[in-house]
Amino acid sequence: MREGYEGTGPGAITPDGCAVELYSRLPVGEEPDVIAAAVPAGARVLELGSGVGRVTHALLERGFDVTAVDESAEMLERVRGARTICGPIEDLDVGETFDVVLLASFLVHAGDVEVRRGMLRTCVRHLAKGGCVLIQREGEDYHSNVPRERVDPAGFTVRIVSAEPVGDGVDSVRAEYVFPDAVWTQTFRARPLTRQQFEEALGEAGLKVDRYLTEDGMWVRAVPAAGH
Repeated sequence: MREGYEGTGPGAITPDGCAVELYSRLPVGEEPDVIAAAVPAGARVLELGSGVGRVTHALLERGFDVTAVDESAEMLERVRGARTICGPIEDLDVGETFDVVLLASFLVHAGDVEVRRGMLRTCVRHLAKGGCVLIQREGEDYHSNVPRERVDPAGFTVRIVSAEPVGDGVDSVRAEYVFPDAVWTQTFRARPLTRQQFEEALGEAGLKVDRYLTEDGMWVRAVPAAGH
């Protein structure tokens, strides 16, 4: 288990505290529609942090060619129909490029700055000429609007219980997922980023914002900056 990360509940728990069985139950939201609207039809997609394939499978159904990457072999065992690669995102070098590199699940908010830098370098390293990187950011009030909860139409409750500072601009976030027959918790570290800090992090990696894809600014299309 990574330092500062913990998970509880039935089944296998990944090094960052994610429960495999939990993520197998979570419904896919608007993510595939946002992605499909921002990239060419049938594009080759490198999905970083695919988990059990919640988004992967929806993209495959829409005709995309997806390579799914995750550090958890237990997660990747649930992926169907895509090539899978097991390993840390920040160290990845597949030796080929893709039309689209996808960094979702708020991974850009990694508490460890070097991990974030490595992830963004991985995005750039695997980007084909004319390609784009799609990134999912946290909401503006993600760390301040706590505690909060959302009852999903599928019949479970998600609670963000707390976000406590642990130093160096990083918070320890605790989440609970309550189902009728099981409860999972996850504690993880996340670094809040203002829009300016986010764009500076992209710039450091040789990327720039092409456009924000959603009104809340949580989905972003990035492209190589001039000279990169």
